[in-house]
Amino acid sequence: MSEPDVAIIGAGPAGLIAAERLALAGHTVAIYERMTSPARKFLLAGRGGLNLTHSEPLDVLLGRYGEARTWLESAIRTFPPKALRDWADGLGAESFVGSSGRVFPKAMKASPLLRAWLARLDGLGVELHAGRLWTGWDGSGALRFTLRAGGAETVKPRATLLALGGASWPRLGADGSWVELLEQKGIAIAPLRPANAGFTVAWSALMRERFAGQPLKRIALSFAGQRVLGEAMIDAGGIEGGAVYALSGPLREAIAREGGAILAIDLRPDLTKPELAKRLAKRRAGETLSNHLRKAAGLSPVAAAVLREAANGPLPAEPEALAKLIKATSLRLTGMASLARAISTAGGIRAEEIDANFMLNRLPGIFIAGEMIDWEAPTGGYLLQACFATGVAAAEGIGRRLSSAA
Repeated sequence: MSEPDVAIIGAGPAGLIAAERLALAGHTVAIYERMTSPARKFLLAGRGGLNLTHSEPLDVLLGRYGEARTWLESAIRTFPPKALRDWADGLGAESFVGSSGRVFPKAMKASPLLRAWLARLDGLGVELHAGRLWTGWDGSGALRFTLRAGGAETVKPRATLLALGGASWPRLGADGSWVELLEQKGIAIAPLRPANAGFTVAWSALMRERFAGQPLKRIALSFAGQRVLGEAMIDAGGIEGGAVYALSGPLREAIAREGGAILAIDLRPDLTKPELAKRLAKRRAGETLSNHLRKAAGLSPVAAAVLREAANGPLPAEPEALAKLIKATSLRLTGMASLARAISTAGGIRAEEIDANFMLNRLPGIFIAGEMIDWEAPTGGYLLQACFATGVAAAEGIGRRLSSAA
């Protein structure tokens, strides 16, 4: 194939789904990928169970995108969770709803789905060119690529989709190097920042040595008026995990403003304070406090250790005061993990730079999808849902442009 109708730069979920939609519509499509193989982050994300989307009501799901809902909503309503599940089912990756409401393929892995997907794309005539680093445009407006094997090439399609991802997990290919290329064209870009990442805590040596790698189960975290039930994980440098990620946006911004943030942890969200105090009042003579916390309050050793760290001194002996501390343990967060350790990226191309077809206003014929755009969401299927939906929306926008130019 000489010059494709559409060049897609980036072989992640947004780029691949756009390629599929465009090829099904009869357009010639070529995908250009920096790495030697496609969808590396997608594959890594699926190692522990590929969370495709979420089964909660659509209005609730849309609320997970915060301020970005105003312009993501149309794309997600056009390609909602049911459409994503139907698509996965069509590739033989039949999905199911887990106990948390999250949606997974029954195989739980990304690799079977990706193999079937790439085979479908190949059957549709989509060409995948790996080992090609996009370096911008030449004087004629053609796309420039540096080849991993050496040399360079240019391509001048009728339309281009940029689906280069954010900057988290950069060793998998998405390193944010596209920011400078687009800023040179006058595109406004919100700084790329870590999202769904852990936070640093100044643990004691005992906490680091004895409890790193242990989970805090069945807890509730609160910050800035938000409360999240779930789990967290203690690591040597701080705290991470699903419940923490759900609050990562407001926590990140508070730390940026104030140099730190106080995270409230309810270590027994299933009990009221009076119920807990009543249990704690029944301490046997000679019973150690550690044993009492385990038996009466149901605290695991790591939960008790977090309680002691937060107290920064002896724990109160009075049942009411101890119950109050267990229900509202204050943990000071001093910073956030780097982008390289984040699950996803906040920031990106600002919404006002993109029209309703997901085309850049300043660069006609150049479309955007996925994590390059300035939106963020917690883990739970929301990240992939928006990547797929914006990929579909951009493909439809490209199709309209090509049809009008025919």
